Amino acid sequence: MFGLFGCGNTVQQNAGNSNNNNYQLVWQDDFDYTGLPDTSKWLYDTEGNADGWGNNEAQYYTEADSNNVWVNKGVLKITAQKEAFAGKSFTSARLSSATSWQYGRFETRAKVPNARGTWSAIWMMPEGWSFKDGNWPDVGEIDIMEHVGHVTGVVHASAHSKDYQWQTQTQQTATMFVPEVDTKFHTYILEWSPKLIKAFIDDSLFFQYDNEGFGETKWPYTKPFNIIMNVAVGGTWGGVNGVDTLAFPQTMEVDFVRVYQRPE
Repeated sequence: MFGLFGCGNTVQQNAGNSNNNNYQLVWQDDFDYTGLPDTSKWLYDTEGNADGWGNNEAQYYTEADSNNVWVNKGVLKITAQKEAFAGKSFTSARLSSATSWQYGRFETRAKVPNARGTWSAIWMMPEGWSFKDGNWPDVGEIDIMEHVGHVTGVVHASAHSKDYQWQTQTQQTATMFVPEVDTKFHTYILEWSPKLIKAFIDDSLFFQYDNEGFGETKWPYTKPFNIIMNVAVGGTWGGVNGVDTLAFPQTMEVDFVRVYQRPE
């Protein structure tokens, strides 16, 4: 989510298939309830609001506000609203899983907004990480799905570290074009092991980063990470072509989040 511009190859066709053999389901939220997200599974992340989350973002992430996050009819909706709040021009929500995992297969089925100025993401940061720690990107970041509305249909997956990150345009990254990204649900998948990181969309492989064996500065993915889901507005990437304020509200819909791991 801290990434700026992707620098990998764009993939428009199958480049392989995911394989969930030997994985066992260890955590899930199928959103089969009505109301605010289950607080035993999801926390609200708000601490970077005053600083624009380091990206000059225009939204204020609220906490337990049904205008910005709500579950109904089996779907979680994270909604960015055009409204002034706490010095910001928009409100939205940013959820972080209450549980963290080291390695596994992570599946999120979602439909993302398409308005210019939106920046939706499904990604991961290390357990216990705080925006105010100031140690990004050294601690590592895994982006399962990022989508900005000014290039509708182009989905990014990336891995950021001290040596590979957007500020030097060296992040490990790739893109895939998904023509119905905003009108149909697609499953965004991460497979993460000590040896490699893979990202798939609907079982089509489009990103792979292999552990080169050169240590923490290139591969800090040796600890538990949390899942994060949010819809940002504007910012250094999402707002590069401005924000279509008349298009709001804009919503990312999530059908399920599931985590699988292999038995030890």
